[in-house]
Amino acid sequence: MESLKNPRKLHAVNVVLILVLAFFSAKSVYGRNYQHRLKNRHHHHHMRGYIPYSGVRCRAHTASLTDFGGVGDGKTSNTKAFQTAIDHLAQYGSHGGGSLLYVPPGKYLTGSFNLTSHFTLFLHRNAVLLATQDENEWPVIEPLPSYGRGRDADGGRYISLIFGTNLTDVIITGNNGTIDGQGQSWWDKFRKGQLKITRPYLIELMFSKNIQISNLTLINSPSWNVHPIYSSNIIIQGITILAPTRSPNTDGINPDSCINTRIEDCYIVSGDDCIAVKSGWDQYGIAFAMPTRQLVIRRLTCISPTSAVIALGSEMSGGIQDVRAEDILAIDSESGVRIKTAVGRGAYVKDIYVRRFTMKTMKWVFWMTGNYGSHPDDKWDRYAIPIIQNINYRDMVAENVTMAGRLEGITGDPFTGICISNVTIGMANVPKKYIWNCTNVEGISSGVTPQPCGALPVQGEKVCDFPQEKLPIEFVKLHSCFYRANYM
Repeated sequence: MESLKNPRKLHAVNVVLILVLAFFSAKSVYGRNYQHRLKNRHHHHHMRGYIPYSGVRCRAHTASLTDFGGVGDGKTSNTKAFQTAIDHLAQYGSHGGGSLLYVPPGKYLTGSFNLTSHFTLFLHRNAVLLATQDENEWPVIEPLPSYGRGRDADGGRYISLIFGTNLTDVIITGNNGTIDGQGQSWWDKFRKGQLKITRPYLIELMFSKNIQISNLTLINSPSWNVHPIYSSNIIIQGITILAPTRSPNTDGINPDSCINTRIEDCYIVSGDDCIAVKSGWDQYGIAFAMPTRQLVIRRLTCISPTSAVIALGSEMSGGIQDVRAEDILAIDSESGVRIKTAVGRGAYVKDIYVRRFTMKTMKWVFWMTGNYGSHPDDKWDRYAIPIIQNINYRDMVAENVTMAGRLEGITGDPFTGICISNVTIGMANVPKKYIWNCTNVEGISSGVTPQPCGALPVQGEKVCDFPQEKLPIEFVKLHSCFYRANYM
C-alpha cells in the first residue's frame, strides 16, 4: 500500500497486484498445506472444509488456535494459546505471503494478546472472543505520547484486547465472527469514579502500516472499539459495532494521527461518537505533530442518541485535513458531523467534505463548537488557537430535527469557509425557538431550508466542493482467499 502514496506508480502497482494474485492462484495458497493445489477455485469455494475470506493479501502458512491448546468453552483462559500461536506463526514472516491464525467455532475467553507482521487473525462466524474480566490479564502500558496521560485517569492505560505496534501487513477479519468486550464492569467502575487506569479498547494498532480490519461484529467494548493510531494505509470495512446507547465512551472507530484511511460499509450503535477523528490532545498533540489526513468514510449507518455520527476532535492538536464523508445514514443521533475544539488545542481542522447524508430524528444537523474545553492538565497553551476552515456540506436531507444548526466559533478567531448547499431539514413538531444559532463563523449557503443564519448568506446556486480525484487508499482491492479448516 505504501507505494500508492505516489499516484504515478498506480498503474505499475496494479500490474504487480495482478501478478501477485496470479502467483497465489497458481500455487493455490489457500489451505493448511501451502503446496496443496486447487484445480477449480469456483468449485472449491463451495467445497466442504474451505472457508472463503477477503484480504489485501492471502496467506500461505495457516494454523488453528486449537493446535496451540485453545479451548472454546467460554471459561478457560486462552491468552497463552493466542500468544503462543502468534509467536509460532511469526517465524514465517512474509514468506509466501505470511501466516493466518484461524479461530474456530466456540467462545474463547482471553486477555490481551499482541499481533505480528504479515499476519491474519480470522474468526469463524460462530467464534466469539470474550474479553476477560480478570485485570491481571490486562498489562498496563504507557500513555499515548500525543495525549500525555490516560483518557480516564492520569498515568498509564490497560493495553487493548487485540494490540500491535510497529507492524506491517496486518489483517483482522472473519466471516462476521464476534469480539465481546464484556464492558459492563468497566462502565460501572467509570461511572463510580473507581478507575485509576484508563480502560482498554478492543482493537488498537500503533505505528503500523498496511492494515485491514473487516467483517467482524464488536460488542460491549470497555471503551473505544477500533483505534488505529500513528498508522497509515488502513482499510476498515464491513464492521458491525454494538453497545448500549448510554454506555460511556464506547466510540465506534477512532482514526487517530493516521494517514490514508478508508472506512466503509459499517453499522454502528454507540454510546458515543460512531466515528471520532483525532490527532492528539493540547500541548502533547502539538508537540507530537502527527495529523490525521486523507480519510474517506462512506456507506455508514449510525445510531447514537447522545453523540455525533462523525466527530472531528475534540483531540485534534496534530491537525485534521482532507476528510471525505459520503452516503451516510443517521438514525436517532444527537448530531451529524460535529467539530469539537477549544483554545489550547492549536492546529487545524480544514478541507472537510460531506455529501449525501440522510438523517432521521436529530437534535442538531450541524454543530461546531470552539468551547469544548477539557484539557489533560494545567500546562496547556492559552495562545494555541485552532484554525477551522473550508468546511463543506452538500446534498443532505433530515427529518424530525430539533435545531438545524448550532455553530459557535472562537471570539476573535472565527471558523471560516463554511459552505452548506442543497440541504432540506424537516423540523420536529416542537423545535427550538431559534432553529439556527451562529456566532463567530463565516461562510455561505445555497438551497438550504430552513434558511440559515445571516453569517451564512445565500450565494446564488453555489454547489459546495467535494473532490473528484480519489485518495490512494481507494485504489486498493481485496482478493478472494481461502482457509482449509481440518475440523470439518
